[in-house]
Amino acid sequence: MLKFHVQYICEVQRVAKSFSFSMDQWGQWLWQRSLWIAVLASVYLVSVHGAAHAHHAMGGQTPKNFWEGFLSGLAHPVVGIDHLAFVIAVGLLAAVLRQGFWVPLAFVGTAVLGTGIHLQSWNLPAPEAFISASVLVFGGLLALKQQPHLGLTTGLAGLAGLFHGYAYGEAIIGAEMTPLLAYLVGFSLIQLGIAAFAYRCGQALQNAPSAQPDLPLRFAGFAIAGMGLAFLSAVVLG
Repeated sequence: MLKFHVQYICEVQRVAKSFSFSMDQWGQWLWQRSLWIAVLASVYLVSVHGAAHAHHAMGGQTPKNFWEGFLSGLAHPVVGIDHLAFVIAVGLLAAVLRQGFWVPLAFVGTAVLGTGIHLQSWNLPAPEAFISASVLVFGGLLALKQQPHLGLTTGLAGLAGLFHGYAYGEAIIGAEMTPLLAYLVGFSLIQLGIAAFAYRCGQALQNAPSAQPDLPLRFAGFAIAGMGLAFLSAVVLG
């Protein structure tokens, strides 16, 4: 009787392990397919609507008061798929780097500077191409097996911020000081919020019990890089 119970317990454990392995395989399969769907969806969106261009949250109208400026600033990094993808990549990268919070801070800080450059009527070369390339590069950095260097990543984020901010400046040209300042506050807060949320998600994925905790973030990096490639192709091919 005891021998039967031992054999029964062993069989239950074997089936449980097999089921767990199958569920893990199914989860990885579903994750990979979801990311490919996201990449294909981004390609479709780029082909239909275009991505790397100035996105106007107020229907092309210049904000006239504090709340219009603030809401326009909140919306601009969200309605622009290229900007949103980059901010998410920045937050996820911050999660895999020690003291990675410098990466989103550098990006947001130089984005304000980039907006100022546009408002001063100074031109940056090929901003649309640089914005698209930044999504591709940061997706690639996230997909790397080895962690990228913090200084290099922060510097690249700062450089990218100039071009993203330059694009943001298009929506606020001609505005008075109050809506202008509100716009800067709005897009700074929303980008820091999105990056912080992505950072927490990245940390949660890394701390999840898994044989390869970095794998989901690397898959996310490949997906973001694919979006960047689609954006860049749309810019190059016109």
